[in-house]
Amino acid sequence: KMGNAESNAYQNHLSRFLPEEQSDIDGLFDTLSGSSGSSGAKNAKAAKKTVTLAALQAHTREPLPEAMTARLYHGMKSIDLPGKSAGLSEQIAKEQFVIFMSHLLKGNADEKINIIMRMIAKTGGPLKGKQIQEFTEDLITSVVHVLSYRKELKGWSLENTRDSSSGVKALASELLSELKLPDGTKLVGSQLLETSFDQSVIEDWVYRVPQISVFLSVVIRQGLHVLHSLPDQTNDILNLVPHCKGIKGRGVVSLFDIPAIIYINSHLPAEMQHKWQLLFSSRLHGESFSQLCAHIVNKGPCIVIIRDLDGFIFGGFASHSWEVKPQFQGDNRCFLFSVFPTLAVYTYTGYNDHYMYLNHGQQTMPNGLGMGGQHGYFGLWIDSDYGKGHSKAKPRCTTYNSPQLSAKEDFTLDALEVWAVGDAPESAGRKGKKSILDVDPQAQALLEMAGKSRQSEGLREPVEEDEGDD
Repeated sequence: KMGNAESNAYQNHLSRFLPEEQSDIDGLFDTLSGSSGSSGAKNAKAAKKTVTLAALQAHTREPLPEAMTARLYHGMKSIDLPGKSAGLSEQIAKEQFVIFMSHLLKGNADEKINIIMRMIAKTGGPLKGKQIQEFTEDLITSVVHVLSYRKELKGWSLENTRDSSSGVKALASELLSELKLPDGTKLVGSQLLETSFDQSVIEDWVYRVPQISVFLSVVIRQGLHVLHSLPDQTNDILNLVPHCKGIKGRGVVSLFDIPAIIYINSHLPAEMQHKWQLLFSSRLHGESFSQLCAHIVNKGPCIVIIRDLDGFIFGGFASHSWEVKPQFQGDNRCFLFSVFPTLAVYTYTGYNDHYMYLNHGQQTMPNGLGMGGQHGYFGLWIDSDYGKGHSKAKPRCTTYNSPQLSAKEDFTLDALEVWAVGDAPESAGRKGKKSILDVDPQAQALLEMAGKSRQSEGLREPVEEDEGDD
Protein backbone atom coordinates (compact mmCIF):
# COMPACT_ATOMS: atom_id res chain seq x y z
CA LYS A 1 0.00 0.00 0.00
CA MET A 2 2.80 2.34 0.94
CA GLY A 3 4.49 1.57 -2.34
CA ASN A 4 1.36 2.76 -4.13
CA ALA A 5 1.17 6.07 -2.31
CA GLU A 6 4.83 6.54 -3.05
CA SER A 7 4.54 5.86 -6.75
CA ASN A 8 1.44 8.09 -7.03
CA ALA A 9 3.21 11.08 -5.50
CA TYR A 10 6.18 10.31 -7.69
CA GLN A 11 4.05 10.10 -10.86
CA ASN A 12 2.34 13.39 -10.02
CA HIS A 13 5.68 15.11 -9.76
CA LEU A 14 6.99 13.47 -12.89
CA SER A 15 3.93 14.58 -14.84
CA ARG A 16 4.88 18.25 -14.30
CA PHE A 17 7.72 17.76 -16.75
CA LEU A 18 7.34 17.50 -20.52
CA PRO A 19 8.40 14.11 -21.98
CA GLU A 20 11.72 15.50 -23.21
CA GLU A 21 12.31 17.09 -19.78
CA GLN A 22 11.58 13.76 -18.09
CA SER A 23 14.14 11.98 -20.20
CA ASP A 24 16.67 14.73 -19.41
CA ILE A 25 16.06 14.22 -15.66
CA ASP A 26 16.24 10.42 -16.03
CA GLY A 27 19.51 10.73 -17.90
CA LEU A 28 21.01 12.95 -15.20
CA PHE A 29 19.90 10.57 -12.45
CA ASP A 30 21.42 7.61 -14.32
CA THR A 31 24.69 9.51 -14.72
CA LEU A 32 24.79 10.48 -11.04
CA SER A 33 23.79 7.07 -9.71
CA GLY A 34 26.12 5.12 -12.01
CA SER A 35 24.50 1.82 -12.98
CA SER A 36 25.76 0.11 -9.87
CA GLY A 37 22.67 -1.98 -9.11
CA SER A 38 23.26 -5.59 -10.18
CA SER A 39 20.71 -6.23 -12.90
CA GLY A 40 20.40 -9.88 -11.93
CA ALA A 41 19.15 -9.07 -8.44
CA LYS A 42 16.13 -11.20 -7.63
CA ASN A 43 14.49 -8.32 -5.89
CA ALA A 44 14.02 -5.15 -7.97
CA LYS A 45 14.34 -3.12 -4.74
CA ALA A 46 17.90 -4.28 -4.30
CA ALA A 47 18.80 -2.87 -7.68
CA LYS A 48 17.29 0.54 -6.93
CA LYS A 49 19.78 3.16 -7.92
CA THR A 50 20.71 5.97 -5.54
CA VAL A 51 22.92 9.05 -5.60
CA THR A 52 25.61 9.71 -3.01
CA LEU A 53 27.08 13.04 -1.94
CA ALA A 54 30.41 11.97 -3.47
CA ALA A 55 28.76 11.32 -6.85
CA LEU A 56 27.05 14.71 -6.77
CA GLN A 57 30.34 16.40 -5.85
CA ALA A 58 32.17 14.65 -8.68
CA HIS A 59 29.53 15.85 -11.17
CA THR A 60 29.51 19.50 -10.02
CA ARG A 61 33.16 19.94 -9.01
CA GLU A 62 33.86 22.59 -11.66
CA PRO A 63 30.50 24.24 -12.35
CA LEU A 64 29.48 24.82 -8.71
CA PRO A 65 31.26 25.86 -5.50
CA GLU A 66 31.49 22.92 -3.09
CA ALA A 67 29.31 24.59 -0.45
CA MET A 68 26.40 24.82 -2.92
CA THR A 69 26.71 21.14 -3.91
CA ALA A 70 26.41 20.20 -0.22
CA ARG A 71 23.31 22.41 0.06
CA LEU A 72 21.70 20.74 -2.98
CA TYR A 73 22.44 17.33 -1.44
CA HIS A 74 20.80 18.28 1.89
CA GLY A 75 17.84 19.63 -0.05
CA MET A 76 17.38 16.34 -1.90
CA LYS A 77 17.91 14.29 1.25
CA SER A 78 15.28 16.32 3.13
CA ILE A 79 12.40 14.98 1.03
CA ASP A 80 10.35 12.54 3.04
CA LEU A 81 9.07 9.53 1.17
CA PRO A 82 5.96 7.69 2.43
CA GLY A 83 6.91 4.62 4.44
CA LYS A 84 10.58 5.59 4.75
CA SER A 85 12.17 6.93 7.91
CA ALA A 86 13.07 10.47 6.90
CA GLY A 87 16.66 11.53 6.62
CA LEU A 88 18.19 8.25 7.78
CA SER A 89 19.57 7.18 4.44
CA GLU A 90 22.69 8.99 3.32
CA GLN A 91 21.75 8.33 -0.30
CA ILE A 92 19.24 10.00 -2.57
CA ALA A 93 16.51 7.83 -4.09
CA LYS A 94 15.12 8.51 -7.57
CA GLU A 95 11.78 9.67 -6.07
CA GLN A 96 13.55 12.18 -3.85
CA PHE A 97 15.55 13.43 -6.81
CA VAL A 98 12.48 13.93 -9.01
CA ILE A 99 10.40 15.57 -6.25
CA PHE A 100 13.34 17.92 -5.50
CA MET A 101 13.46 18.95 -9.19
CA SER A 102 9.68 19.30 -9.36
CA HIS A 103 9.43 21.46 -6.22
CA LEU A 104 12.31 23.80 -7.02
CA LEU A 105 11.83 24.14 -10.79
CA LYS A 106 8.03 23.90 -11.08
CA GLY A 107 6.71 24.43 -7.57
CA ASN A 108 5.11 27.30 -5.65
CA ALA A 109 6.63 29.05 -2.60
CA ASP A 110 4.92 26.55 -0.33
CA GLU A 111 6.55 23.58 -2.08
CA LYS A 112 9.95 25.22 -2.31
CA ILE A 113 10.15 26.28 1.28
CA ASN A 114 10.84 22.97 3.07
CA ILE A 115 13.69 22.22 0.72
CA ILE A 116 15.10 25.73 0.98
CA MET A 117 14.94 25.55 4.80
CA ARG A 118 17.05 22.34 4.66
CA MET A 119 19.41 23.86 2.14
CA ILE A 120 19.94 26.75 4.55
CA ALA A 121 20.53 24.44 7.53
CA LYS A 122 20.32 20.66 7.38
CA THR A 123 18.73 20.54 10.83
CA GLY A 124 15.58 22.46 9.77
CA GLY A 125 13.69 24.43 12.46
CA PRO A 126 13.81 28.24 12.96
CA LEU A 127 16.81 29.79 11.23
CA LYS A 128 19.08 32.61 12.32
CA GLY A 129 19.37 35.60 10.00
CA LYS A 130 23.10 34.83 9.73
CA GLN A 131 22.34 31.36 8.28
CA ILE A 132 19.95 32.88 5.74
CA GLN A 133 22.60 35.45 4.82
CA GLU A 134 25.24 32.75 4.26
CA PHE A 135 22.82 30.78 2.07
CA THR A 136 21.93 33.87 0.01
CA GLU A 137 25.60 34.78 -0.51
CA ASP A 138 26.39 31.16 -1.51
CA LEU A 139 23.48 31.23 -3.94
CA ILE A 140 24.57 34.47 -5.65
CA THR A 141 28.23 33.37 -5.75
CA SER A 142 27.13 30.11 -7.40
CA VAL A 143 25.04 31.94 -10.03
CA VAL A 144 27.99 34.16 -11.01
CA HIS A 145 30.36 31.17 -10.97
CA VAL A 146 28.21 28.78 -13.00
CA LEU A 147 27.17 31.38 -15.61
CA SER A 148 30.83 32.24 -16.10
CA TYR A 149 31.82 28.55 -16.24
CA ARG A 150 29.09 27.71 -18.79
CA LYS A 151 29.93 30.83 -20.85
CA GLU A 152 26.39 32.15 -20.34
CA LEU A 153 27.32 35.72 -19.38
CA LYS A 154 26.42 36.98 -22.89
CA GLY A 155 29.46 39.14 -23.55
CA TRP A 156 30.07 40.17 -19.94
CA SER A 157 32.96 38.44 -18.20
CA LEU A 158 34.71 38.44 -14.86
CA GLU A 159 37.52 40.30 -16.67
CA ASN A 160 35.49 43.20 -18.10
CA THR A 161 33.44 43.85 -14.95
CA ARG A 162 34.31 44.93 -11.43
CA ASP A 163 35.23 42.16 -8.97
CA SER A 164 32.01 40.43 -7.90
CA SER A 165 32.84 39.63 -4.28
CA SER A 166 31.60 42.94 -2.83
CA GLY A 167 28.63 42.78 -5.22
CA VAL A 168 27.64 39.36 -3.89
CA LYS A 169 27.53 40.72 -0.33
CA ALA A 170 25.69 43.87 -1.44
CA LEU A 171 23.03 41.94 -3.38
CA ALA A 172 22.58 39.42 -0.55
CA SER A 173 22.03 42.20 1.96
CA GLU A 174 19.58 43.97 -0.37
CA LEU A 175 17.55 40.73 -0.77
CA LEU A 176 17.72 40.07 2.99
CA SER A 177 16.36 43.54 3.71
CA GLU A 178 13.00 42.11 2.57
CA LEU A 179 12.86 39.65 5.50
CA LYS A 180 10.01 40.83 7.72
CA LEU A 181 8.85 39.62 11.11
CA PRO A 182 5.17 38.54 11.27
CA ASP A 183 4.21 42.05 12.48
CA GLY A 184 5.88 43.62 9.41
CA THR A 185 9.04 44.84 11.17
CA LYS A 186 12.19 44.85 9.05
CA LEU A 187 15.42 44.21 10.94
CA VAL A 188 18.86 45.49 9.97
CA GLY A 189 22.50 44.81 10.77
CA SER A 190 23.47 42.60 13.68
CA GLN A 191 19.86 42.50 14.86
CA LEU A 192 18.87 40.79 11.61
CA LEU A 193 21.75 38.29 11.82
CA GLU A 194 20.98 37.26 15.40
CA THR A 195 17.18 36.93 15.10
CA SER A 196 15.57 33.54 14.54
CA PHE A 197 13.00 33.35 11.75
CA ASP A 198 10.45 30.59 11.47
CA GLN A 199 9.23 28.82 8.37
CA SER A 200 6.27 31.12 7.67
CA VAL A 201 8.51 34.22 7.62
CA ILE A 202 11.00 32.58 5.27
CA GLU A 203 8.19 31.33 3.04
CA ASP A 204 6.81 34.87 2.83
CA TRP A 205 10.30 36.12 1.94
CA VAL A 206 10.81 33.53 -0.84
CA TYR A 207 7.38 34.44 -2.18
CA ARG A 208 8.11 38.19 -2.25
CA VAL A 209 11.73 38.01 -3.46
CA PRO A 210 11.53 36.23 -6.82
CA GLN A 211 15.32 36.34 -7.26
CA ILE A 212 15.74 33.47 -4.77
CA SER A 213 13.71 31.07 -6.93
CA VAL A 214 15.28 32.31 -10.16
CA PHE A 215 18.81 31.90 -8.75
CA LEU A 216 18.01 28.38 -7.49
CA SER A 217 16.69 27.50 -10.91
CA VAL A 218 19.92 28.73 -12.55
CA VAL A 219 22.07 26.79 -10.07
CA ILE A 220 20.14 23.57 -10.74
CA ARG A 221 19.81 23.91 -14.52
CA GLN A 222 23.31 25.18 -15.21
CA GLY A 223 25.09 23.55 -12.26
CA LEU A 224 23.68 20.04 -12.79
CA HIS A 225 23.33 20.74 -16.54
CA VAL A 226 19.72 19.63 -16.71
CA LEU A 227 16.77 21.20 -18.60
CA HIS A 228 19.16 23.99 -19.58
CA SER A 229 18.70 23.83 -23.32
CA LEU A 230 14.99 23.07 -23.52
CA PRO A 231 12.63 25.95 -24.19
CA ASP A 232 11.57 27.00 -20.74
CA GLN A 233 8.04 27.85 -19.66
CA THR A 234 9.33 30.70 -17.54
CA ASN A 235 11.20 33.62 -19.00
CA ASP A 236 12.81 34.68 -15.71
CA ILE A 237 16.17 33.27 -16.67
CA LEU A 238 16.04 34.54 -20.25
CA ASN A 239 16.88 38.13 -19.34
CA LEU A 240 18.65 37.46 -16.06
CA VAL A 241 21.79 38.86 -17.69
CA PRO A 242 21.40 41.23 -20.67
CA HIS A 243 23.52 40.81 -23.82
CA CYS A 244 26.53 43.11 -23.54
CA LYS A 245 27.70 45.08 -26.56
CA GLY A 246 30.45 47.61 -27.11
CA ILE A 247 32.98 46.64 -24.44
CA LYS A 248 34.67 43.61 -26.00
CA GLY A 249 38.33 44.04 -26.85
CA ARG A 250 38.47 47.63 -25.64
CA GLY A 251 40.40 46.93 -22.47
CA VAL A 252 37.77 48.59 -20.30
CA VAL A 253 36.57 47.23 -16.96
CA SER A 254 32.99 48.32 -16.32
CA LEU A 255 31.96 50.04 -13.09
CA PHE A 256 29.30 47.33 -12.79
CA ASP A 257 29.86 43.90 -11.25
CA ILE A 258 27.78 40.87 -12.33
CA PRO A 259 25.42 40.86 -9.28
CA ALA A 260 24.70 44.58 -9.81
CA ILE A 261 24.01 44.03 -13.53
CA ILE A 262 21.53 41.25 -12.66
CA TYR A 263 19.85 43.40 -10.00
CA ILE A 264 19.62 46.69 -11.94
CA ASN A 265 18.50 44.85 -15.09
CA SER A 266 15.60 43.26 -13.17
CA HIS A 267 14.27 46.77 -12.41
CA LEU A 268 14.23 47.91 -16.05
CA PRO A 269 11.02 47.79 -18.09
CA ALA A 270 10.70 44.20 -19.41
CA GLU A 271 11.20 45.18 -23.04
CA MET A 272 14.61 46.73 -22.23
CA GLN A 273 16.14 43.84 -20.29
CA HIS A 274 17.66 41.88 -23.20
CA LYS A 275 20.56 44.11 -24.22
CA TRP A 276 22.95 46.77 -22.88
CA GLN A 277 25.28 48.67 -25.20
CA LEU A 278 28.15 50.86 -24.04
CA LEU A 279 27.59 54.40 -25.37
CA PHE A 280 30.14 56.36 -23.36
CA SER A 281 33.02 55.62 -21.04
CA SER A 282 35.19 58.40 -19.63
CA ARG A 283 38.10 55.92 -19.90
CA LEU A 284 37.54 55.55 -23.67
CA HIS A 285 36.01 58.83 -24.78
CA GLY A 286 37.78 61.26 -22.47
CA GLU A 287 36.57 63.54 -19.72
CA SER A 288 34.46 66.10 -21.50
CA PHE A 289 30.83 67.10 -21.11
CA SER A 290 30.32 67.80 -24.82
CA GLN A 291 31.75 64.34 -25.62
CA LEU A 292 29.30 62.84 -23.12
CA CYS A 293 26.37 64.66 -24.78
CA ALA A 294 27.57 63.68 -28.26
CA HIS A 295 27.49 60.01 -27.30
CA ILE A 296 24.19 59.85 -25.43
CA VAL A 297 21.73 62.28 -27.09
CA ASN A 298 18.89 60.56 -29.02
CA LYS A 299 20.19 57.09 -28.24
CA GLY A 300 17.10 55.76 -26.46
CA PRO A 301 16.73 54.80 -22.79
CA CYS A 302 20.00 54.40 -20.93
CA ILE A 303 21.78 53.87 -17.65
CA VAL A 304 24.30 56.40 -16.32
CA ILE A 305 26.76 55.06 -13.75
CA ILE A 306 29.35 57.11 -11.84
CA ARG A 307 32.19 56.44 -9.45
CA ASP A 308 33.24 59.33 -7.24
CA LEU A 309 36.78 59.85 -5.94
CA ASP A 310 35.81 58.20 -2.64
CA GLY A 311 34.89 54.98 -4.47
CA PHE A 312 31.10 55.27 -4.13
CA ILE A 313 29.33 53.92 -7.26
CA PHE A 314 25.81 55.08 -8.16
CA GLY A 315 23.70 56.28 -11.06
CA GLY A 316 20.32 56.48 -12.70
CA PHE A 317 18.11 54.93 -15.37
CA ALA A 318 16.70 57.36 -17.96
CA SER A 319 13.54 55.95 -19.54
CA HIS A 320 13.65 58.25 -22.60
CA SER A 321 16.33 59.41 -25.03
CA TRP A 322 18.36 62.27 -23.57
CA GLU A 323 17.65 65.58 -25.30
CA VAL A 324 19.47 68.86 -24.75
CA LYS A 325 16.77 71.28 -23.60
CA PRO A 326 16.10 73.48 -20.57
CA GLN A 327 13.09 71.41 -19.39
CA PHE A 328 12.70 68.25 -17.36
CA GLN A 329 12.05 65.12 -19.46
CA GLY A 330 11.41 61.40 -18.95
CA ASP A 331 8.63 59.59 -17.09
CA ASN A 332 7.94 57.67 -13.90
CA ARG A 333 9.89 54.59 -15.06
CA CYS A 334 13.14 56.48 -14.36
CA PHE A 335 14.97 55.58 -11.15
CA LEU A 336 18.17 56.27 -9.24
CA PHE A 337 20.36 53.51 -7.83
CA SER A 338 23.40 52.80 -5.71
CA VAL A 339 25.89 49.99 -6.48
CA PHE A 340 28.57 50.53 -3.84
CA PRO A 341 28.83 50.53 -0.82
CA THR A 342 25.18 49.43 -0.92
CA LEU A 343 23.09 48.04 -3.75
CA ALA A 344 19.62 49.59 -4.00
CA VAL A 345 17.12 51.01 -6.47
CA TYR A 346 15.06 54.15 -5.70
CA THR A 347 11.88 54.62 -7.72
CA TYR A 348 9.66 57.64 -8.22
CA THR A 349 7.55 59.02 -5.36
CA GLY A 350 4.87 60.90 -7.33
CA TYR A 351 5.93 64.14 -5.62
CA ASN A 352 7.07 65.84 -8.85
CA ASP A 353 8.01 64.97 -12.42
CA HIS A 354 11.66 66.07 -12.32
CA TYR A 355 12.84 62.75 -13.72
CA MET A 356 15.76 63.74 -15.98
CA TYR A 357 17.36 66.95 -17.24
CA LEU A 358 20.15 67.70 -19.73
CA ASN A 359 21.26 71.15 -20.74
CA HIS A 360 24.36 72.54 -22.37
CA GLY A 361 25.59 75.95 -23.50
CA GLN A 362 22.77 78.06 -21.99
CA GLN A 363 23.18 81.28 -20.07
CA THR A 364 19.98 81.26 -18.08
CA MET A 365 19.44 77.66 -16.95
CA PRO A 366 21.84 75.27 -15.15
CA ASN A 367 24.09 73.35 -17.56
CA GLY A 368 24.68 69.70 -16.83
CA LEU A 369 22.95 66.33 -16.49
CA GLY A 370 20.57 65.84 -13.58
CA MET A 371 18.04 63.36 -12.23
CA GLY A 372 15.50 64.00 -9.46
CA GLY A 373 15.08 66.86 -7.02
CA GLN A 374 15.30 70.37 -8.44
CA HIS A 375 17.73 72.88 -9.96
CA GLY A 376 20.75 73.25 -7.70
CA TYR A 377 19.49 70.39 -5.55
CA PHE A 378 19.47 67.22 -7.67
CA GLY A 379 19.42 63.63 -6.43
CA LEU A 380 22.15 63.14 -9.05
CA TRP A 381 23.94 65.96 -10.87
CA ILE A 382 26.92 66.03 -13.24
CA ASP A 383 28.02 69.57 -13.96
CA SER A 384 28.84 70.72 -17.51
CA ASP A 385 32.11 71.83 -15.95
CA TYR A 386 33.09 68.16 -16.27
CA GLY A 387 34.35 66.41 -13.16
CA LYS A 388 32.10 68.13 -10.62
CA GLY A 389 28.77 66.83 -9.38
CA HIS A 390 26.44 66.65 -6.41
CA SER A 391 23.91 64.34 -4.80
CA LYS A 392 21.70 66.37 -2.47
CA ALA A 393 19.02 64.68 -0.45
CA LYS A 394 18.32 66.04 3.00
CA PRO A 395 16.83 63.76 4.10
CA ARG A 396 15.68 62.24 0.77
CA CYS A 397 15.44 63.23 -2.90
CA THR A 398 11.87 64.44 -3.53
CA THR A 399 11.50 62.67 -6.90
CA TYR A 400 12.99 59.26 -6.05
CA ASN A 401 13.15 59.09 -2.25
CA SER A 402 16.86 58.32 -2.59
CA PRO A 403 19.42 59.22 0.09
CA GLN A 404 22.68 61.00 -0.77
CA LEU A 405 24.31 58.60 -3.23
CA SER A 406 27.87 59.98 -3.24
CA ALA A 407 30.29 59.88 -0.31
CA LYS A 408 30.23 63.68 -0.04
CA GLU A 409 27.33 65.90 -1.07
CA ASP A 410 29.53 67.70 -3.64
CA PHE A 411 31.69 65.07 -5.29
CA THR A 412 34.51 64.82 -7.80
CA LEU A 413 33.97 62.39 -10.64
CA ASP A 414 36.43 59.53 -10.98
CA ALA A 415 34.80 57.57 -13.85
CA LEU A 416 31.52 57.59 -15.78
CA GLU A 417 29.78 55.15 -18.14
CA VAL A 418 26.52 55.30 -20.06
CA TRP A 419 24.81 52.14 -21.32
CA ALA A 420 21.92 52.16 -23.82
CA VAL A 421 19.35 49.51 -22.84
CA GLY A 422 16.99 47.60 -25.11
CA ASP A 423 16.87 48.23 -28.86
CA ALA A 424 18.18 51.50 -30.26
CA PRO A 425 15.46 53.90 -31.45
CA GLU A 426 14.90 54.12 -35.23
CA SER A 427 16.43 57.59 -35.41
CA ALA A 428 19.66 56.51 -33.71
CA GLY A 429 20.19 53.85 -36.35
CA ARG A 430 20.52 56.32 -39.21
CA LYS A 431 24.21 57.04 -39.65
CA GLY A 432 25.23 60.70 -39.68
CA LYS A 433 21.73 61.71 -38.69
CA LYS A 434 20.88 65.23 -39.88
CA SER A 435 19.86 68.01 -37.54
CA ILE A 436 16.52 69.68 -38.21
CA LEU A 437 18.57 72.77 -39.06
CA ASP A 438 20.21 70.95 -41.97
CA VAL A 439 16.77 70.50 -43.45
CA ASP A 440 15.68 74.08 -42.89
CA PRO A 441 18.32 76.55 -44.07
CA GLN A 442 15.97 79.44 -43.24
CA ALA A 443 15.89 78.48 -39.58
CA GLN A 444 19.66 78.21 -39.67
CA ALA A 445 20.03 81.67 -41.23
CA LEU A 446 17.68 83.19 -38.67
CA LEU A 447 19.73 81.69 -35.86
CA GLU A 448 22.93 83.04 -37.34
CA MET A 449 21.40 86.52 -37.74
CA ALA A 450 20.42 86.38 -34.09
CA GLY A 451 24.05 85.60 -33.29
CA LYS A 452 23.24 82.12 -31.95
CA SER A 453 25.49 79.28 -32.95
CA ARG A 454 24.06 75.85 -33.65
CA GLN A 455 24.06 73.92 -30.41
CA SER A 456 23.71 70.59 -32.16
CA GLU A 457 26.88 71.16 -34.17
CA GLY A 458 29.17 69.86 -31.44
CA LEU A 459 26.81 67.12 -30.38
CA ARG A 460 27.03 64.79 -33.35
CA GLU A 461 27.93 61.22 -32.78
CA PRO A 462 30.99 60.21 -34.78
CA VAL A 463 29.90 57.46 -37.14
CA GLU A 464 31.06 54.21 -35.58
CA GLU A 465 30.72 50.74 -36.97
CA ASP A 466 28.80 48.52 -34.60
CA GLU A 467 31.09 45.91 -33.13
CA GLY A 468 29.75 42.46 -33.79
CA ASP A 469 30.23 41.15 -30.28
CA ASP A 470 27.77 38.89 -28.54
